[in-house]
Amino acid sequence: MIFDGDSITEGWHGGGKEIWSQRYEKCGSFNFAIGGDRTQNVLWRLSQGQADHLHPKLIVLLIGTNNLGWGDSVENTVSGVKAVISEYQKRCPESVILLQGIFPRSAQPADEIRTRIKAVNQALSELGDGKKIIFVDFGEKFLEPDGTLSREIMPDVLHLSPKGYQIWADAIQPVIDSQLSK
Repeated sequence: MIFDGDSITEGWHGGGKEIWSQRYEKCGSFNFAIGGDRTQNVLWRLSQGQADHLHPKLIVLLIGTNNLGWGDSVENTVSGVKAVISEYQKRCPESVILLQGIFPRSAQPADEIRTRIKAVNQALSELGDGKKIIFVDFGEKFLEPDGTLSREIMPDVLHLSPKGYQIWADAIQPVIDSQLSK
């Protein structure tokens, strides 16, 4: 498997390290994520051959929150994610992509960035075909009943705590199990 994205995914080697070791390291997974990355950064790394000669069954992709955080439009963010998917499909044509909706960020549900995240996730959901691109959006698992973000799960209302990584791992495990068993 390849995991790719930004600091949230890179955090599998930080707050999520124990879970990474237990679940993903043993099956030879790579984590290519880099903190601060936007879609264009992931695309550049792919164009430089980062995934060349690898044949992962599954690519676990979470990218776009930094695009929105830097003020990119919903349309540009979606376009960037589509470009990353296209590049992965070109370089790893046999792989299935597990495309994840952008996680909620910012403490309050009425914050403008939450609205933009929902719009991006809606557009990304339309890319999922259930075969080569599997879309999942489980962002609500990080939220309190009133829609706020728990600092126990996201201490800075963006990055995950170990508890947040556990929630994430549990949410994607059924797809991972299904794909790796093929």
